[in-house]
Amino acid sequence: MLKKLFGSNKPSPSAPVTASATDNSRVAVKSSAKPDVKAKHGDGHKRGGRGQNNVSVVEKEKWSLKQFEVAPEEGKTRFHDLGLDLSLMRGIADSGFKYCSPIQAESLPHTLRGNDVIGKAQTGTGKTAAFLITIFNDLLSNPITEERFAGEPRALIIAPTRELVVQIGEDAREIGKHCGLNVVTLIGGMDYQKQQDKLAGMVDIVVATPGRLLDFEGRKDLYLDQIEILVIDEADRMLDMGFIPQVKRIVRSCPQKSHRQTLLFSATFTDDIIRLTEQWTEEPVNIEIEPESVATDTVDQKVYLVESQDKFKLLLNIVRQDSAKSVIIFANRRDETRRLFEKMQKAGIRCGMLSGEIPQNKRSRTLQQFKDGDIECLVATDVAGRGIHVKGVSHVINYVLPEDADDYVHRIGRTGRAGATGTSISFACEDDAFLLPGIEAELGMKLPCERPPEHLLTGGR
Repeated sequence: MLKKLFGSNKPSPSAPVTASATDNSRVAVKSSAKPDVKAKHGDGHKRGGRGQNNVSVVEKEKWSLKQFEVAPEEGKTRFHDLGLDLSLMRGIADSGFKYCSPIQAESLPHTLRGNDVIGKAQTGTGKTAAFLITIFNDLLSNPITEERFAGEPRALIIAPTRELVVQIGEDAREIGKHCGLNVVTLIGGMDYQKQQDKLAGMVDIVVATPGRLLDFEGRKDLYLDQIEILVIDEADRMLDMGFIPQVKRIVRSCPQKSHRQTLLFSATFTDDIIRLTEQWTEEPVNIEIEPESVATDTVDQKVYLVESQDKFKLLLNIVRQDSAKSVIIFANRRDETRRLFEKMQKAGIRCGMLSGEIPQNKRSRTLQQFKDGDIECLVATDVAGRGIHVKGVSHVINYVLPEDADDYVHRIGRTGRAGATGTSISFACEDDAFLLPGIEAELGMKLPCERPPEHLLTGGR
């Protein structure tokens, strides 16, 4: 495979792509000339500046790496060591990143050369930044000189939940705010026309849930035949939620795997996921980051053995402690989440709820209120909880133990992030204590189980 120093050098195929009748309806950003599909192999595709659309703030303000000095440290990879675009480096500096996380240090040397990568990594390991840095550096290092059509992104990221898509979009805009590239998020439950308006001009990166992405493609508001980098995030959750048929349709709409770079991340790899990676990638580099570093290093884990009738009393006393500044409480089902939320509100706790039955616009407002500190607790299901990336979460409480041991790791990964420490408290009662051995097997360690202190079992209703 042809390798390059930065980005994915995707030259044109030997024969130009012929526009169909539906292609003719596309709106050209500069003219009616349709750019060629980029390939990984062959002669170089002519690229250059794209005018004022990509004039970065770095160029205007003459920012330099001297304003972001990071000392070399043994055993750590600096972002300085990767030869990244200067405007991207400024975004990294603004975000406070100095050294790569393990998944970033392992994957970026390969992805920046254009290699396909299959990464096994839990939420919270920094994989989002890994693929965003790859995308931004590639697009900046290889600008297109030809005219482009509206609604034709160069990079596509698909994720299973709306919250996760929103979070990736926010991270992309933060890390790429000096790059001059346009990021659009597409999710269900939000106004279609408003999202369509964002596709009316030149779009560089699209982050989307599978269903909503197919809505836009089906209505000819979005075209995927110019995708240079495809990212499939949380493939295991896609499979669990039944999205794989939709993802297959999306992949078929993109250029063939030899003409794009594909990055696929999953916390677990079942036989089904392995077969899909073989279909969707070409000569991939396989990277695996052990989950123990996420599950145990920065999170103080404890299990309280409690009778089911005492669980709510215990919960109230925990969240009323001064140390519980920002708390996420997990249940398994929507009805459990709703009942718990209503009881907490009745008890005077400022809380919000995230589950699949809540409209997306309300979920977004609730998450923002939690980030701003306007509410102190979130009650969430696992599906909604996958997109909760909030700094400073002090406690995660498993009000009900997860049936899938892997979800335990994802849940407690909401706290103890970015070098901070956090506390995870799980309630184990007569209904779900049998799930503990499976969780301990997933973690590779015994969890400390104890009766809750007596003062946490008094009062409450």
